[in-house]
Amino acid sequence: MKKIWKMTADLVSQKLFVTYADGESQPFPLYGVAGFQAISTLWLKAGWASKYSYNFSWLGRAVVQLPEDLMMIQEVIYRVRPDVIIESGVAHGGGTVFYASLQELLGQGRVIGIDIEIRPHNRRALERHSLSKRITLIERSSTDRETLEEVRRLIQPGDKVLVVLDSDHSKAHVLRELE
Repeated sequence: MKKIWKMTADLVSQKLFVTYADGESQPFPLYGVAGFQAISTLWLKAGWASKYSYNFSWLGRAVVQLPEDLMMIQEVIYRVRPDVIIESGVAHGGGTVFYASLQELLGQGRVIGIDIEIRPHNRRALERHSLSKRITLIERSSTDRETLEEVRRLIQPGDKVLVVLDSDHSKAHVLRELE
């Protein structure tokens, strides 16, 4: 994908003029797919830069996710109907509670939340939450052998498992998690 340098939206002509870093310029229909993709790229970059994803909570816990991502993952969970959702990267616990609430709505399942550090106030809030019966917390690196062994003990034969990797996003760490 070419690096966008500048965008100008002309609401009268309903065109989006995109200039790329190499100097090439291209018009797109403002309300067409290509225009939407260019504006979405800008919106996403501006959102991450302004920490937009820090503005949301789920059932009382901060969830550092984009609402669009939550909508998409709930559809995956509804279709897959996992018995266990493993989440690496608990942070404030909003994602953990989100997954647990979906499991509750589906009438089945539990969530295993893994984080290298679960701050005491977040742990207390999750342990006291009305959905705590569906949540197990593991405070250790998601790549430690002991973590893998503990998770394996928590999963029953025949359980359908969904894994959400949302901790350290570096290539090396994600690769270790996948391995």
